[in-house]
Amino acid sequence: MPQLAADLTSITHIPLAQIPASGIRAFAQKIENVPDLIKLTLGEPDLNTPEHVKQAAAQSILDNDSHYSAQKGTLRLRKAISNYLKRKQNLSYDPESEIIATVGATEAIAATMLALFQPGDQIIVPTPSYALYFPLIEYTKAELIAINTADTNFVLTPQVLEKTLTKYPKAKAILLNYPTNPTGRECPASVLGQLAPIIRQHQLYVISDEIYSELTYDFAHISIAQYLPERTLVINGLSKSHAMTGYRIGYVTGPAALISLVAKMHAFLVTAPSNPAQAAAAEALENGDQDPVEARIIYQKRRDYIVATLNKMGLKTHKSEGAFYVFAQIPASYGQDDEAFALDLAHEAKVGGTPGSAFGAGGEGYIRFSYAADDKDLHTAMKRIQKFLAEKGDIK
Repeated sequence: MPQLAADLTSITHIPLAQIPASGIRAFAQKIENVPDLIKLTLGEPDLNTPEHVKQAAAQSILDNDSHYSAQKGTLRLRKAISNYLKRKQNLSYDPESEIIATVGATEAIAATMLALFQPGDQIIVPTPSYALYFPLIEYTKAELIAINTADTNFVLTPQVLEKTLTKYPKAKAILLNYPTNPTGRECPASVLGQLAPIIRQHQLYVISDEIYSELTYDFAHISIAQYLPERTLVINGLSKSHAMTGYRIGYVTGPAALISLVAKMHAFLVTAPSNPAQAAAAEALENGDQDPVEARIIYQKRRDYIVATLNKMGLKTHKSEGAFYVFAQIPASYGQDDEAFALDLAHEAKVGGTPGSAFGAGGEGYIRFSYAADDKDLHTAMKRIQKFLAEKGDIK
């Protein structure tokens, strides 16, 4: 044991030792032992994986499909991804050279950042945004250029991007996430069409995290890759669209030159995804177009309920256009201290939400609730929040 302690001490200079965990997970751990807690924290569908998808995974096991697949994923899955994106987004990718199947979108994000970013690279990230981006950028020793979008209704505007690039003309890439976690905001085609020429003029690469692309309610998702295919890496997966978080299948698509770099890092990290999971994903993409439609109907009903209820309480929230989150302003009595509000809500009202500051400066003063939860739990949670606010004197 003494030798082990000495060894651990000797590696504390490694940057990873100083990088905090994801703010989402870190806060969830703070409240995980609260009794009778209704958790509206983590973004995981409460719906079951479709039966035909489960059967495909089981058949793969029965067929003894137990050897390594190609490192980029099975050709069947890559073809399914290519056909799906052509059918859904009018995006064209060569299954041989422009697609990688990954171990979830998380690995796709990590492999992409580790492959493309070097110390000193400047990476633009509109905030609030998915908390995982920040520690990965820090680990690569790139420089985070955060854009606070709270004043533009949580959507990056061309004017703000131009202003940012005037200040940081050497920026290398921009990381976009639409529909956005945590706000649920989608970026309209009219805005994407104005952002694209600015990005092209400044020769930025785009990493576009589109994991919630199938879960939009008010208008269809449009990928920025339609405008900038030569500069964009699209990250997506099956976790949210087909309730397959545990299967861990994501993918990266983009220009062959960039994909070849990401593929090398992907191979270093994981070799290849699981074969049964890949078989399930291929089935979902080939024959599961209706599955997200049915999920959307459920989520949209929940969204409408929780947005209306929170607004009546005085916790102002925009109606999310995608994903399964609402982002609500905390009571004025808490100022901008969203963590204090979230802790009080968890311990006193027994409702778990995620502090907005976990998603960057643009999220300060807000709290994220996931409505990927059972209807009964959602209704109980709203009643508890209402009672909590009334007792605090914060309800309107």
